[in-house]
Amino acid sequence: MSSITSPSTPSCQTLSDYHFPSHRLSRTLTDPSKTPLVLVACGSFSPITHMHLRMFEMAVDHVRQNMSDEYEVVGGYLSPVSDRYNKAGLASATHRIRMCELACDQTSHWIMVDPWEAIQTEYQPTALVLDHVSHEINDILGGIAPYAGAPQSEHRRAHVSLLSGSDLLQTMSQPGVWSIPDLDHILSGYGIFVVERSGSAVHDALAPLKEWSNDLGKDWLENIHVIRQLIANDISSTGIRQFLRQGMSVHYLLPACVIEYIREHGLYREVEEGKEKRSSSMPPLSRKGKEKEREMAKAVKGG
Repeated sequence: MSSITSPSTPSCQTLSDYHFPSHRLSRTLTDPSKTPLVLVACGSFSPITHMHLRMFEMAVDHVRQNMSDEYEVVGGYLSPVSDRYNKAGLASATHRIRMCELACDQTSHWIMVDPWEAIQTEYQPTALVLDHVSHEINDILGGIAPYAGAPQSEHRRAHVSLLSGSDLLQTMSQPGVWSIPDLDHILSGYGIFVVERSGSAVHDALAPLKEWSNDLGKDWLENIHVIRQLIANDISSTGIRQFLRQGMSVHYLLPACVIEYIREHGLYREVEEGKEKRSSSMPPLSRKGKEKEREMAKAVKGG
């Protein structure tokens, strides 16, 4: 298990001293015939819960059971949104990054936290976050070796995919929420692993996505991988914040180190303004129309 600093020490990384985390990235495949796969979950993580972490484990199981002839998971990243998201209940990026780091360090041996999106001064669309991760791993680090000692010329480009709950997929199917170019960039180029969640009908979300992709002569659905929850887990950050404001226990709903961090810093005690209407895992999305999105976000105070 990786060593950690005290929960009372928040992260303070800035763009000037940013470095891409790769300390847990598997740099060599165990099976040279496979394509290296990296999973990226974008979201608020305010706070991070066991459900957020479980998504990665469920995705790995899904790959092993259904896609083992093609992919090998070599890394996983949490990418918290920036403070410019303007969302009700959003703790500062400094606190959210640190809570994610503590959760990963104390509960996982392979999931990492990339603070790049969180420390930006402007919204970063999900498509650009995936571009960033792919660039860092494939262009800066040089990809993944198919076997130990392989020359750089034989290194494989890692395939980066988005990982989310089905509530985010539903937002993708809502006209005007995501731009078509961004949807095509994500679903054609990266794909998405979607974990089913109660109250979010995956089938209903697929119909409009299929229609829009057909209009482009594409087939987005072949890159949408639905992961069934065999044991229901509907823990939400919204519910956690409500419990905390009411002085209720949140033990066993999120990592103990995160609970201790929240207690030490007095987070989530104040009543939030507005209602949480947007998906908890939904970051700013389109490359264009950021001012319009900012106005909409302020209007709904979503989450």
